[in-house]
Amino acid sequence: MFKTLKRMWRYMSASLSTRFNEKADPKIQLEQAIVEAQEQHRKLTEQAANVIANHKQTEIKLNRAMEELEKTTASARQAVIMADDAAKKGDTVRATELTKAAEAFANRLVAKEEEITSLKALSLQSAEAAAAARQAVSTNSAALQNKLTERQKLLSQLDQAKMQEQMNTAMVSLSESVGQDVPSLEEVRNKIEARYAKALGMSELKGLPLEAGMIEVNQAQMELEARSKLDEIRSQLGLGSGEPASLTAGPEATAGALGAGESSSDSSEDALPSTAEAATEGS
Repeated sequence: MFKTLKRMWRYMSASLSTRFNEKADPKIQLEQAIVEAQEQHRKLTEQAANVIANHKQTEIKLNRAMEELEKTTASARQAVIMADDAAKKGDTVRATELTKAAEAFANRLVAKEEEITSLKALSLQSAEAAAAARQAVSTNSAALQNKLTERQKLLSQLDQAKMQEQMNTAMVSLSESVGQDVPSLEEVRNKIEARYAKALGMSELKGLPLEAGMIEVNQAQMELEARSKLDEIRSQLGLGSGEPASLTAGPEATAGALGAGESSSDSSEDALPSTAEAATEGS
């Protein structure tokens, strides 16, 4: 039962964490990560400062112990010299007192030497720890600087992503219908193009009668010129306009030819006014 509850709790925690990450603002999360990194760097710097401070204190104690050792050594020598002088003068009491003082200084020297040896070892260890702390702070500082640079890059990419998303949304709203009551740009463009095409078609249809009338007039004019040219050639040859027909056919054929010529002539003359009227109506 306990294991089941534990698994359910982990599942719910993972689910909530996933939902939170989906809804959370990346910019805020990035700032949180940078603040956390800066806080860790601050703590590391404080710890490194404590380590370096311990090394400095050890060095101060070592230097003070060395000074005391020199003073104690000098005092012990002076006591020995004075005890020897008192013994030479026969002052045994004075010599004994000075000898005891020299022995006390010697004991103090032994203690100071042991203390100095211990302080030297401690100073060496603290120096190594201080160097490691400085290196750690330097490495973490470089890592923090890289994170700050990466933050600027990520923020720039985030701004670009937001801008691209807005552009995509704008393009979608332009290419697709926004709603039932609002036409899209594509629909409006198709409507305008349809009206424009229809207008062009009507313009072409209105121009057809005029073009047909012009063609008919040109053909009639060419026929007149051809007939005039033929009459001119016949005149040059000394032939009348009806002589070829009378020579090659009888009276009935000649009359039929003349009738056809007159009807053709009449139709041409009738076509000219109608053509001109059609041209006038088309203009």
